[in-house]
Amino acid sequence: MRGDRNGTAPAPAGERIGLIAGNGRFPIIFAENATRLGYHVSAVAHIGETAPELERYVDRIHWVKVGQLNKLIKALKEDGVRQAVMLGGIKKTHVFTTVRPDLRALAVASRLKRLKDDSILREVAAELEKEGITIRESTFGLQGILVEDGPLTRRVPGKKEWEDIRYGWEVAGEVGRLDIGQCVVIKERVVVAVEAAEGTDETIRRGGALAREGAVVIKRSKPQQDLRFDLPAVGPATVETMASVKASVLAVEAGRSVLLDREMTLRKADQAGIAIVGVSSSDEW
Repeated sequence: MRGDRNGTAPAPAGERIGLIAGNGRFPIIFAENATRLGYHVSAVAHIGETAPELERYVDRIHWVKVGQLNKLIKALKEDGVRQAVMLGGIKKTHVFTTVRPDLRALAVASRLKRLKDDSILREVAAELEKEGITIRESTFGLQGILVEDGPLTRRVPGKKEWEDIRYGWEVAGEVGRLDIGQCVVIKERVVVAVEAAEGTDETIRRGGALAREGAVVIKRSKPQQDLRFDLPAVGPATVETMASVKASVLAVEAGRSVLLDREMTLRKADQAGIAIVGVSSSDEW
C-alpha cells in the first residue's frame, strides 16, 4: 500500500489510534486525516484547553483535567489504544492556576530536575509506554502538513527583512536551546519580544505593539526538539494576529514546522501583504 508523503499508509481495517489533545486546530486536523485513512480515533481532551468541537471528529472522547495522568492512561487502555499522538499545546500558566496533578503525575514530576517542556513530555511518554502505548511522531497521519523550504506566499521578504530573519533565527535557536519558547519578534535587528509562557499569539501582539509595524516573526523548533511533541505550528490565527499589529514577515522552520489549514493561511497572508517563508539551518541566505 502506498503511504503519504510523511510515510503513513492507510490503516489496517478497524485499527484504533489515541489522540492526546491540547489546544488549537492541530488535534482536529489530525482527527480528520486519521479518520480518512481508516483509523478509529480515541481522544483524551483537556478541560479548558481542547476545543469542544473535537467531539465531532473522533470516534470516542474522554475529558480530563490538566494533570490527571492516571485518568488519561486509563481511558486509552480501556479503548484498547496501543499507539497515540500528542498534539496541541497546554498553556504553561496552568501551572499557577488550574493544574491539580494526581499521584501518578506527581511521581513523574518527582523524577525531573527541572520542569522543562521537553523533559515533562518525555517522562509522560515513558509512562505511557510502560503501559504498552507507543507515542508516535507529531506528523503521523498528516499529509502535506510540514512547511517546505522557500517562499510560500506571493510576497517575499525584502533585503532588510532577510537581515532580521537571519538575526532572529540565531536568537530563536538560543531561546529554544534554553527551552524558553520557539518564537521571537524582530524589528531592524532588535529583539522586541521573546516567547515564554504566554504563547506565540501573545508574543506577536506584544512584539508588534512595540515595533509599531513591519515586525518580523520567526518560529523555530528547539535544537533538541523531540519530534513526538510540540512541533512549531502556525495557521490562520497566526496570520490574523500578525495582521492586527501590521507585522510583515513570518519565517518558520522548513521540515520541522507544521502549517495548519494551508490554503486559508496563505490566502489570509496574501490578503494582508504578509510574506511567509520556510527556512532551514542549511539555507544560504
